[in-house]
Amino acid sequence: MAWVLKMDDASIESGLVHDFDASLSGIGQELGAGAYSMSDVLALPIFKQEDSSLPPESETKNPPFQYVLCAATSPAIKLHDETLTYLNQGQSYEVRMLDNRKPEELPELTNKMVKSIVRVVFHDRRLQYTEHQQLEGWKWNRPGDRLLDIDIPMSVGIVEPKTHPSQLNAAEFLWDMNKRTSVFVQVHCISTEFTPRKHGGEKGVPFRIQFDTFAQGDVGEYTEHLHSASCQIKVFKPKGADRKQKTDREKMEKRTPQEKEKYQPSYDTTILSECSPWPDAYVSPNQAATPSFTSTPLSTYTTSSVPDSDSSSPNHQADPGSHGNSEISLHSSQLYELVEMQLTPTASIQDAQKWLLKNRFSSYARLFSHFSGSDLLKLTRDDLVQICGPADGIRLFNALKSRSVRPRLTVYVCQESAQESPLLERHASSENGDHSVSSSLHVYHALYLEELTAAELIRKMACVCSLPLGTINQVYRQGPTGIHILLSDQMVYNLPDESCFLISTVKDELGEGLHLILK
Repeated sequence: MAWVLKMDDASIESGLVHDFDASLSGIGQELGAGAYSMSDVLALPIFKQEDSSLPPESETKNPPFQYVLCAATSPAIKLHDETLTYLNQGQSYEVRMLDNRKPEELPELTNKMVKSIVRVVFHDRRLQYTEHQQLEGWKWNRPGDRLLDIDIPMSVGIVEPKTHPSQLNAAEFLWDMNKRTSVFVQVHCISTEFTPRKHGGEKGVPFRIQFDTFAQGDVGEYTEHLHSASCQIKVFKPKGADRKQKTDREKMEKRTPQEKEKYQPSYDTTILSECSPWPDAYVSPNQAATPSFTSTPLSTYTTSSVPDSDSSSPNHQADPGSHGNSEISLHSSQLYELVEMQLTPTASIQDAQKWLLKNRFSSYARLFSHFSGSDLLKLTRDDLVQICGPADGIRLFNALKSRSVRPRLTVYVCQESAQESPLLERHASSENGDHSVSSSLHVYHALYLEELTAAELIRKMACVCSLPLGTINQVYRQGPTGIHILLSDQMVYNLPDESCFLISTVKDELGEGLHLILK
């Protein structure tokens, strides 16, 4: 039997209200009015630690210097992007050098001069890796010009402005922080000069104007870094920056108010933002022209181990005959180093620098100044092409992988003794212990020719036979029926690859010297 309880809606509602009030009645009794307060909660250690970690506004550190470029920023830059300033080629722009120190900050600089280095550099990281090659190409197309100059007559408060022929994109000067100082700079390169030209109208690459400021050290040199700041710029042909600024302003005026809120306003001046010092900033101009690194002395490479253009092997083995009449003997370890000359993963940073110099990559020694052998070998072909450019990148990749060039002609030669006996005799032992001459062993030497000339072949044969090159009068090749054919460039050019010859020496009956006969 099922029971059905019937209740009206009013009874149900009144019962729920009563139960809810009863459930809340105990809250106040348990905690009480003074159970806790918000100040007690904030006094907990976790909140004290977090609050103490926030520096007060009065202790916010400001940079000791400020550099202001008197040129308007572009209005077409989004809020969270870096500002961009347009400059005209060759026009003088003022940069105000401001002392932003607090009264008790850096007191040792009071009444002292500081040195600032201003430079124009690439903004893109890809172009920074190939800066040397890019600037060399610009120098080739614009001989006698500089990328950056200081307009000395218009500048105020600067002392001893200097430029260096090897640093076309930098200049330096001294200035007194207690006096009003403004330096006027001129940028002579335009952004499109470093853009691959295809169809015209290419977008120019951005540059950066950077200031690095130094204090005088104990030895009198300005080497103590104080501050660095830079800003992003683009350089146009004369009047081009004004047109570009006007175009950007007109584009922004056509945007809706909601779109304009996403962009920065245009400011009359550009404040350079703090940055890391430029890598070459610590190097004086007199040293900047050459790579600065520590390496083992180059005297390790003696005359016997330095390859030359007359090398006798595809691995550029040294040719003792090319060093005059003196005989040069190589130790086996020296010969191994001479033939291999391969960069190994265990090579140290100093060994890697020495290897770069040895293989004619001295212009990249500074770029790879912190690379060991393992670091260099990990670089891919695309990495090296991007860093060093197509030509040097491929050459460096092939050198790292030891891709030697195959010789044009290989010739095997063996020297006969004066009695026309073999050069060496191999002695074999019989079972009863007696020694007998079993057979003769002719030892051949491989000559690798690249020029395919008679002079090259004679020079390398003189090396193998340990003969002074000046004592060889004529070289003949023994032909059919024993005739002697004079060796010529055409004969060497037409020799079959891997030809074998016995070299016989004959005294010249009419005078001093020797004749060589190739049999």
